[in-house]
Amino acid sequence: MTPYLNARRDPEEEYGASNLELFFDLVFVFAVTQVSHLLLEHLDWQGALRASMALLVVWWAWQYTTWASNEFDPDDVANRLLLIVIMLASLLMAVAIPDAFGDRGLLFAGAYVFIQVGRHAIMTFAAADRGTVERNRAAHVLSWFCLSGVLWIGGALVEGDARILLWLIALALDYGGPLVTYWVPWLPRAVYTDWNLGGAHFSERFQLFTIIALGETIVLTGATTAGLELDPATVAAFVCAFASTVALWWLYFNYVSSAFERMLREADVRSMVGRDIYTYGHVPIIAGIILCAVGDELVIAHPTDPLGAAALLTVVAGPLLYLLAYVPIRWRMTGGLPRKRVVGAAACVAVGLISAAADPPAVVVSGLLVLVLIGVVAFETYRPVRRAADLPADPATP
Repeated sequence: MTPYLNARRDPEEEYGASNLELFFDLVFVFAVTQVSHLLLEHLDWQGALRASMALLVVWWAWQYTTWASNEFDPDDVANRLLLIVIMLASLLMAVAIPDAFGDRGLLFAGAYVFIQVGRHAIMTFAAADRGTVERNRAAHVLSWFCLSGVLWIGGALVEGDARILLWLIALALDYGGPLVTYWVPWLPRAVYTDWNLGGAHFSERFQLFTIIALGETIVLTGATTAGLELDPATVAAFVCAFASTVALWWLYFNYVSSAFERMLREADVRSMVGRDIYTYGHVPIIAGIILCAVGDELVIAHPTDPLGAAALLTVVAGPLLYLLAYVPIRWRMTGGLPRKRVVGAAACVAVGLISAAADPPAVVVSGLLVLVLIGVVAFETYRPVRRAADLPADPATP
């Protein structure tokens, strides 16, 4: 029997992101903005938890689709239609984010389950023959999504803490699957070598999502500033926000992104590197960028006022998390630590502690954090410890 969807790519070929994939990403520009607004409207621990859960769902839907589009040619008509259907479901999921823990919980969870289960059902039964590695590995992933899907839908049918608890368990299942190679007792064992990635395309897709997150900070900064009087304090806060975004971009694209790509392309088992550095490793990077965007809006809105405890924590947590996000990745890649970024993170903590004691205007806190980021950029640019070319080809080898 010939599979209905079988326009597979050769992982050894060089190919970049398609126009359809770039079009698909537009939905996630909106989704990231929705996550930011969810946190802004509920700037407390419960709001942080809900925004974190929403981000993890958005990320998991996007990155699994990226794994699939890395394998299948999106210019094939059948694959193109599948990606467009996923795009529609992703848009519905994003629409539901602000009220995902309220009246639109079923829309949010239902869209997410439809994306994950639907995609992998097609990959299992319509894109591979019986007895093939491709069908077996897709069936493993599908089994896990079906199990977690019950919890997602069940959580949507209850309210309050019960919903959060069920969804947290579902997230644990979704994020835990890759760590155990989606073990399913009634299926032949799947191993990491069953998956093969096109290195250039895969790394480019994650670089583009990083650009999406950075773009969201630009949009949030511009939209907030446009509605305010441009007095000196507001202009200073606007410049700090822009400088912060540039620093975040620089810290990722100066040489780190090319190092990630080289690691993936030259690794013996690309799927393990893709899992560790991209699938898991980019989560705190994206979260840090989103926190920076939220912090920038808080500062621009009231630049001369002292920050409250929650706002101060948010403003400091953005660059702090972003810098620390590279610690586990660097350890995975080289067995060492990004010392300059660790020092920068410590400086962010110091700024937070001093600000909590002195209670300076918000723009002053923002300016100090920008100076920290610029300092890390300067040291990494002019006194790098290891360039991309110096890093080992196989991340398992320090």
